Parts: sequence; structure tokens; C-alpha cells
Amino acid sequence: MKIRMKTRVAGHALLALPVFLAATFLTAQSTPPAPQDSATFDPDGTAHITRVVPMPATVSPEAQKWLASLAQQKVGPPETLAERRTHTDAWRKMDSAEARKLYPVNVEESTTAGVRTDIITPLSGAAPNRVLINLHGGGFNSDSGSLIEGVPIANLAKIKVVSVYYRLAPENPFPAAVDDVVAVYKELLKAYPPHNIGVFGTSAGAILTCEVAVRLKQLGLPLPAALGIFSGLADFSRVGDSRQLFALDGFPGWMEPIDPNHLPDDQYVGKTDRKDPVLSPLFADLHGMPPSLLVTSTRDILLSDTTTLHRALLRAGDDAQLVVFEALPHAFWYHFQLPETQEALELMAKFLTTSWRGRIWRFCEIGNDAV
Repeated sequence: MKIRMKTRVAGHALLALPVFLAATFLTAQSTPPAPQDSATFDPDGTAHITRVVPMPATVSPEAQKWLASLAQQKVGPPETLAERRTHTDAWRKMDSAEARKLYPVNVEESTTAGVRTDIITPLSGAAPNRVLINLHGGGFNSDSGSLIEGVPIANLAKIKVVSVYYRLAPENPFPAAVDDVVAVYKELLKAYPPHNIGVFGTSAGAILTCEVAVRLKQLGLPLPAALGIFSGLADFSRVGDSRQLFALDGFPGWMEPIDPNHLPDDQYVGKTDRKDPVLSPLFADLHGMPPSLLVTSTRDILLSDTTTLHRALLRAGDDAQLVVFEALPHAFWYHFQLPETQEALELMAKFLTTSWRGRIWRFCEIGNDAV
């Protein structure tokens, strides 16, 4: 199933889901009259849907402008890995500079447990004896957000952030990234009590955050105080509904049909069983996971996966909060011009700052072995 999207001048989006139709964008000059809403279903449940989605009045003017700009971008075939890394690196450098301008911090390149890291510290008022580990996004094959993610949180939370440049696929498939983060965590345990360490990440980094927590539990190591899972997934064996509906930019963008019965090869997964409990924590014992904040949005390609993980954490009896933003696509908090980004970053920082209290109490009450 593949999304066909047409963008109209008035800011409306026409969403159609016929099976195996390529993504199509029409210019303003060739835009036909909007069809009526409709929905038909094949015997196997495959949906063919036509919907007219107006520009939402429920988001800020800045967000409306950004959504309109996304619809005007050219949609081409998927990039090669080299092209993706080139473009991602250029964008990351530009947005990292913007992050440091808006959220001043000190950044020191370093190595922790043999892994390349950035040590990001607030200019003043840093919380004593506390540290956060940031795991960047980028689809596990590039770095789209190391400083973009770590800089604002260090500034807002007033806590040192260690941003980890874990090994990337396809050169280093699972579990190389998990092993790198575990090594950094074990090194930090030499200087910080576990209830003073938090781990957070976006997209691939959000996935990795949960994977690392499961691996730490397997190893019998004390778990960190908090997990920030900002648009992630916990099941590589199935495809969530939102991945069949949205591209990375929400409605606009390149999409390919995903047959749930024949999942495509994944360079990060490699030859690992997709139900491996570390790779896919939905199949792990999630009891006793640290307090978690999960953030997503209603046009996020990983909306379904994030909410599925949240329900799994709740079923396990864990303290897990879910915040879903309106009408915005994947990892919108990378875009600092949006008021919604400021709101998201502040709630992330507040959670990572205040979650220590409950974790300290739990650590003291039930003991290190249970956490």
C-alpha cells in the first residue's frame, strides 16, 4: 500500500491510499477539483481512502507556514547512503549552529570508553553530580541530531549531556550501537550513581534508548533514573499503521509500500531475529523500567510505534507518560522556529530534571538489584 498525495494551493492536502500507486505531487496550475471523501476496502482489509485534509488551525502560524513549505518540496527517488550522509551532515552542522546560538552551552569533543562523545555543559548553574546521555537520530545510518538534541536539553535542564556518536549501519549493524552506549554508561557509573543518570534520544536514538535499557537489565546493571523516548519504536517485526500513512515529513514525501508479510531488509537489523528482546523491546520483560517520557505527533511516521511502546510500558506497570502533539511530522522539535518546538523541549527538559526524585526514592526503597 502506498500513499498518493496531492497538494493544493489553499493549504489543503488530498490523501489517497490506493494499493501500489507511486507518490504524486501536482502543481498549482494542474490541480484538479478536490474529490469527495471516500473509503473502500478489499476483502483482505486493505483500505483505499481519499481524504481532503485542510491546513490545521490548531497549530501555530509558524507551524502552518512550515507545513505549507514541506508540501512544496520536490519529491524524488530515495537517496543513496552517500547522498543521505552528505545532506544530513550539512543540515546537522547548520542546525547545530542555530541550536548553540539559541541555547548557549560549552561543547567539548571527547572519548568515553573508547567511543567518540561530545560533552555538553551549561554555561552556569549546572546540576551537581548529574548527567544525561543523548543518543542522536538519523535512521541508524547517519547523524541527524547529536548537538541539535543535546544542546537545548543541556541548556534548559542545566545538566551535563554526553552525546554519543555510536557506530552506524550498514557498516556496523545491531548490536554495535547498543554495545557502544552500554560501554559509555558503564564508564559513567564510575563517577555517577545510576539514579543521577538519564538517557534520551530522538527517532533512532529513541529506539536505541529503550534497547539499551533492556540490555542493561539483562546484564544486571542498575538502570538509569529516566528515559526520554522521543518518537521511537520497539518492534522491528511488524509495521505500525502510521508507517503506512506518513512519510518523514508527514503527508508530503517519498513512500514505498510495505508488505507486512514480507518485510524489507533492514541494514540496522542485519541478520538478527526481529523479535530479539533487545532489538525489539516489545518482546522483552519491561517490568521495572525507569520512568519514561514518550513524545510524538499526529503526523509522525512513528506515531503508532511510539504509542504501542507506551501501552507496553503501562501493561508492565511502569511509570510512562505520553505526549502527542497536533498535526506535526516526525521529530518536529529539530525545527527551532516553531513555538511547538519550544514547548516540546521545555517539557522534555522538565521531565529529565524532575524524574530524579522518584527514582532516588525507588532506588533506596527496593534496592539496587531491583532497578
